[in-house]
Amino acid sequence: MKYPCLVPKRLCKVDILVHLESEDTDGYGQPEKVLDLELKCNFQDSAKTILTAEKKLVEITGTAMFPGDIAPDWPTLSGGTATVFGEERRIERGMKARNPDGTVNFSQLEVV
Repeated sequence: MKYPCLVPKRLCKVDILVHLESEDTDGYGQPEKVLDLELKCNFQDSAKTILTAEKKLVEITGTAMFPGDIAPDWPTLSGGTATVFGEERRIERGMKARNPDGTVNFSQLEVV
């Protein structure tokens, strides 16, 4: 059975540069695997205001969604950076949304 792609390519128009780093480290404390990708995504911005005792802090976050699996050789998407709209952001969370048969429908990165 073929499952419909929930993030179609025709809706992915934002240029993004993704720098992924593996969770495993080598003997020098550096990531074992690094992957640099230049892709198109569907990007959604959001902002959250946090009030602290000293000041008000606005945290800008965003979600980048890609059709299919952007890193098929990697079991998880967890660390690294993403450059979107000329601003480099830290990848806070990654997800591979799977179909019932185990194939990846779309990939999602949440950035701060």
